[in-house]
Amino acid sequence: MRVQKPRLRRKGGGEGAEVAVPAYAAMQDDEGLRERLLSIVMRGVSTRNYQEVVPELADRCGVSRSAVSRQLQQASAQALQELCERRFDKVELLVIYLDGKDFGGHQVISAVGVDSEGRKHVLGISEGASENAVVVKGLLEELVERGVTPGRKRLFVIDGSKALRKAIGEVYGASNPVQRCQAHKRRNVLGYLPKEMQAQVAAVLRAAWKLSPKEGLARLRTQIEWLERSHPNAAASLREGLEETFTIARLGLSPILRKCLTTTNIIESSLSGVEGRTGRVTRWRSGEMALRWAAAAALETERNFRKIMGHEHLWMLKAALDDGQSLSDRSQISVDEGRVAA
Repeated sequence: MRVQKPRLRRKGGGEGAEVAVPAYAAMQDDEGLRERLLSIVMRGVSTRNYQEVVPELADRCGVSRSAVSRQLQQASAQALQELCERRFDKVELLVIYLDGKDFGGHQVISAVGVDSEGRKHVLGISEGASENAVVVKGLLEELVERGVTPGRKRLFVIDGSKALRKAIGEVYGASNPVQRCQAHKRRNVLGYLPKEMQAQVAAVLRAAWKLSPKEGLARLRTQIEWLERSHPNAAASLREGLEETFTIARLGLSPILRKCLTTTNIIESSLSGVEGRTGRVTRWRSGEMALRWAAAAALETERNFRKIMGHEHLWMLKAALDDGQSLSDRSQISVDEGRVAA
């Protein structure tokens, strides 16, 4: 309903003569209004244009641009608090993805988990670069306090960051399998090569990762020896963490599940959704602001999450994690995409 605000002033005027109307102030401070404004802005509407898009909000209680900014600050702070207080004691997480994103010069690390039924969950965020071991360790220790305890083995999927790898070992133990993102590894190696060599080396990498771990590693070690003669930096990049690019292959999982778990595409897709919802922000004033907006955008993006590809086969990953050995070593299991025969 549109309301008319009466303007009340004390006789005599002067500073402080304006009298606030409590009922009107209460409407402007309505929590539902904050949530609605945040939801609208998360869909890409600029605060400068909101009056054209949501006139019902502006008309009903005269919301100004400055009021929008204040409301958004409160709503995003509430979203950050909600995310940081989430509990996962009763969620059986099998996979944890870790990656970072830049917000106007402010780095934010995110964690996304996948439970035993294939559902994705935004676990937490922290300000800092993924190359900072202290920051990453702090985020993981926070997850432990909120129920993601080291009591069971999980698969961690990361890019090539040594800090991420170190923090996982310190907080969750060295027995947890870690998969290095093959897409990141390929980009890092190709970045050290001239353009005319990139297609050939990329083809070698893709072919090797389709082989068994023993054969694939042999092929890539031969490639490393060849690269060392003319491009030692590319060779060093390929050598670093090479064994862990075959972690999923050693677990004996289905092809469709292997495709989903060998890269950080899942968390990158989530961060892409965050980027789409914060793209209208042109000035990031602080890391605290980046955290607030990242939290609000992540929770909004989570509403559209679907189960991961191959979620029907996650029982295989759970069994491998529980037993600590490859399913292919335990029994003869053949998997043909959607059909499993034991």
